[in-house]
Amino acid sequence: MNLIDGNQIASEVLNELSNRVSHFNSGKPCVVFVRVGEDPASVSYVKKKERTAQSIGIDAQLRVFPTSISEEDLLAEIDQLNTDTSVHGILVQAPLPNHIDEVTVFNRVSPQKDVDGFNAVNLGKLCQEQPDAFRSCTPAGIIELIKRSGIETAGKRVVVLGRSLIVGKPVGMLLLNRSIPGNATVTFCHSRTHDLPSLTKQADILIAAIGKPNFVTVEMIKTGCAVIDVGINRVSDDSRKSGYRLVGDVDFEQVAPKTSFITPVPGGVGPMTVAMLMANTVQAFEQIQKSKTS
Repeated sequence: MNLIDGNQIASEVLNELSNRVSHFNSGKPCVVFVRVGEDPASVSYVKKKERTAQSIGIDAQLRVFPTSISEEDLLAEIDQLNTDTSVHGILVQAPLPNHIDEVTVFNRVSPQKDVDGFNAVNLGKLCQEQPDAFRSCTPAGIIELIKRSGIETAGKRVVVLGRSLIVGKPVGMLLLNRSIPGNATVTFCHSRTHDLPSLTKQADILIAAIGKPNFVTVEMIKTGCAVIDVGINRVSDDSRKSGYRLVGDVDFEQVAPKTSFITPVPGGVGPMTVAMLMANTVQAFEQIQKSKTS
């Protein structure tokens, strides 16, 4: 069993990006984070993104709006950022209040500044395998983990647990692409899938992104399977000061010995999501600069 160290790989990616940014002679990338409300998890996550951006030379700005903001007003704020030539990337932190439609908001972000990769244009470009597409950050991070760990994907069977627009669908599309990593045979599984273990046992690579703690058990995988655990779930733990601990969608202790590769939780996919957001921001800056000279 090889443990995939997401922290180490994310650090490598960020060091490479920092070097690229340091060589820019026409300014530096600027990303704006849009947060609605004071959800503790969102506050913490955006702060981490800000710190990471600043550490590699990206200008990070924050716009905070009250939960009472209307969808119309939020869209107007995004329109203003879309037209601001000093801004290269825009990220709207989810979740949004119930009265605001997330898909509508994500699609309002300019495709050229959509560093989260959620705009329909970028999702379409992803399916068309266009190189200028912004890939959703978590799926892009998974691909980077697979690539840098030397996990073979061509001709392999990948089973994806989950069909969300944020992880499941795009990561499956990326692994179908005619690229490296890619060229895999991909099966999507979800809440309506029948006889799930019969499918997961066929996986050479299993990607778990369903948000259910310890859902994947040792009986569900075959020996030598590579397991990418996207889940981050809180479970009660009286021995911890916080009263809880974080676990993935995979029963790590039981499953790990049977795998060829596996990501831990925390410290696996999570750090890569932030690193790939930075990569998308640098890409956005480079593409906008190129468009100015063409």
